[in-house]
Amino acid sequence: MLWFKKKESTAPRVLPDHIAIIMDGNGRWAKKRSLPRSAGHAAGANTFKTIARYCNKIGLPYLTVYAFSTENWKRPPEEVEGIMNLLRDYLKDAENFKDENIKVHFIGDLSPLAEDIQALIKKDEEASKDATGLTLNIALNYGGRDEIVHAVRRMISEGLSPEEVTEQAISDRLYTAGMPDPDFIIRPSGEYRLSNYLIWQSAYAEYWFSDVLWPDFTPRHLDQAIEEYSHRNRRFGGV
Repeated sequence: MLWFKKKESTAPRVLPDHIAIIMDGNGRWAKKRSLPRSAGHAAGANTFKTIARYCNKIGLPYLTVYAFSTENWKRPPEEVEGIMNLLRDYLKDAENFKDENIKVHFIGDLSPLAEDIQALIKKDEEASKDATGLTLNIALNYGGRDEIVHAVRRMISEGLSPEEVTEQAISDRLYTAGMPDPDFIIRPSGEYRLSNYLIWQSAYAEYWFSDVLWPDFTPRHLDQAIEEYSHRNRRFGGV
């Protein structure tokens, strides 16, 4: 079931420049099947790979996914470790997809991550830096408020005067500097909140919610979301 009805229109499909996804519902997916939460995270990781490849196939310029938030450290240690191991597997396997022309970029405070994960991240970012297809941002140990705090601290350390503190100055110091803000934010699983995700960048984003749990999310669902986006009237405060 979709929370938004498609409007009748003959308008052509409009592909956003930047889609952001909150990958939510892994735990509930596992619970419904009497499986451990780790099974839900593994299924969600497979869905992530499928959707990222599909976005590259249809020519989407930017995709940002919420993989692990600054608040997710509060989860049981065994669940956190399981998520980190899935991340390790993805990073080790990333070289097998270098021919897919996807540029991989991680956003968030990576300093608390294990050293081997940080090394793999650097290796994968370097290996894909010349790709010209989809730019895939993976938000890891990411929080929107934390990102803004980092940007403000940078401005202070750089000695900016009050007059130099502008919206553009802040944007230039976010993890997404140099990229367009997301046009479209998708959240499956039936929740209706941003959960501290891209709160600066999403000021004028369109939203799409669905009760489909993330492991069940398919390219067909993404197509439905993009179709809905195509019929939105984005005025940016104008008429």
